[in-house]
Amino acid sequence: MAHGDGWFTVCDRGLLTPGRGVSVLLPDGDQAAVFLDRSGRVHAVGNRDPFTGAYVLARGLLGSAGGRPFVASPLLKQRFDLATGACLDDEDVSVPVFAVRVE
Repeated sequence: MAHGDGWFTVCDRGLLTPGRGVSVLLPDGDQAAVFLDRSGRVHAVGNRDPFTGAYVLARGLLGSAGGRPFVASPLLKQRFDLATGACLDDEDVSVPVFAVRVE
């Protein structure tokens, strides 16, 4: 996963379960939510739900809208696009997105 000026290893891809997320600690102490979607793509976004301040997006439900994958917060159910971080329910809100690569 890309963070800051470089790449770092998050976990073995075999540990990711399709349709589920995992929370990872970033080098600066922040958190990211990493997902393996059902088509086999890996995504990473900030784990903090901007509506509640809770670090819970890794526990959210994956879905798609218009062919775009999203995660729905487990608390208030706002949906965040996994490619852009944009909230699909409030255009003024977003979460950070991190580049990922699988080796």
